[in-house]
Amino acid sequence: MPKRTGPNYPSDLPNGNPLLDEVNRRILQVLTENARTGISEVARRVGMSAPAVRERLARLEDSGVIRGYRLDVEPAAVGLPVAAWVRIKPGPGQLPRIADLAERVSEVSECYRISGEDCFLLKVHVSSIEALEEVLDQFLILGQTTSSFIVSTPVAPRTPAPRPIRAAGSP
Repeated sequence: MPKRTGPNYPSDLPNGNPLLDEVNRRILQVLTENARTGISEVARRVGMSAPAVRERLARLEDSGVIRGYRLDVEPAAVGLPVAAWVRIKPGPGQLPRIADLAERVSEVSECYRISGEDCFLLKVHVSSIEALEEVLDQFLILGQTTSSFIVSTPVAPRTPAPRPIRAAGSP
């Protein structure tokens, strides 16, 4: 799937309804629960035909509402049991180089540009503390790093579920 720089949300469906109407929200809810749910099952659960659901999914994908379908692999199972959040405060003139480096370093699974004193937040998966040191050394030439080891994940990462449309005046 091509990298998107920003969503292109059309305001309406061909029938004049908003893109995120109640039906599309139900489709997103079904896929949020299990992204591998087949088109016919999604159609059954939202009370539509499979071709109609397929068309709606294509529109949600084209507009950037659905950004993709991903494989979620347990890092420890593939030899990367150590995870850390790394904050980076860039040195003068180093801001653009940090994102470029994060893109190239395979141990970086997530990279966010953030507000505050630090400008970047990275999630890093490595095989050992020594391997984390090697990753950090690559970034230290560009700025100051601060690391926090992930000890556990009490709430697993999840896709935000779409909120149902509420009628005007309802709580």
